[in-house]
Amino acid sequence: MPAANFQTLWQHEQGEVYPGPHYRRAYCLLYRGTEPELGFRHPLPDEATHLDLTPSAESRNGAHVLAVERALSQITPGTDVGGELDVQQRIIDAWKRRHTGGDPHRPSLFIVGGFAGCGKSEFSRFISQLTGWPVLDKDPITRPLVERLLVEMGSEPNDRHSEIYREQVRPLEYQCLLETAYANIDCSISTVLTAPFISEVRDARWIQRLTNRCEARGVSVSIVWIKCDVETMREYIGFRSAARDSWKLQHWDEYVKTVDVELRPVVDHLVVDNRLGAAISLTDQVRQVLGTVF
Repeated sequence: MPAANFQTLWQHEQGEVYPGPHYRRAYCLLYRGTEPELGFRHPLPDEATHLDLTPSAESRNGAHVLAVERALSQITPGTDVGGELDVQQRIIDAWKRRHTGGDPHRPSLFIVGGFAGCGKSEFSRFISQLTGWPVLDKDPITRPLVERLLVEMGSEPNDRHSEIYREQVRPLEYQCLLETAYANIDCSISTVLTAPFISEVRDARWIQRLTNRCEARGVSVSIVWIKCDVETMREYIGFRSAARDSWKLQHWDEYVKTVDVELRPVVDHLVVDNRLGAAISLTDQVRQVLGTVF
């Protein structure tokens, strides 16, 4: 349990302090239940609120598949033309076959985007653990270069809000990320690519160029948008205590004006509803069901 101490737990038990998302996750794992089951909140519409965490030996394989399918049901169409079933089946097949000879589908570029603190990295790691596909996460790939470049340009290493960052550094940051992804694409390696992509998903021409390059190499592209609420994003940002988020937390009212929770990619895409941490909580439950399978 994250940074647990007697006083904090006592405050939770007495109702003096409402547990943050990471504490709620820890309680769900400890008591083997979901947030609605434990009374932390009401369930979202159509949210799965119960998983059998102790399947019998006879039904264990079926329970594994059911748990994964239930978690992947969080990936829903974000537009009228939905390809979520195809994406879900590719993930399930990759999970089933990763130890038995490979995935029968075309290689995939699985792009996961969303605002800071929405759960992108956690969901991407979950997909990677199921499929064995590598994760390329913008921050760990580019952060050392970005910080050094910002300092050399006379800014602060954790600047992610100024004109210098937005106009001169950010384009190079995303270029580095995409060039890394293309190295995998050129080798037909399925890849999970995660970054905010706030500007990119608004640009249909940018997405079309990316899709054309992937399709030319026989790689399918799926865009997944993580839907989240402002309050949950703030809790996640505060908990991870990343230096790059310091400006956001210190100027939260100003920052949140730039967050459009209704933003969606301008092309066909899929949506994962992580309001109140619902989707991430469900992936935790799947990890419990699968045990050491990961």
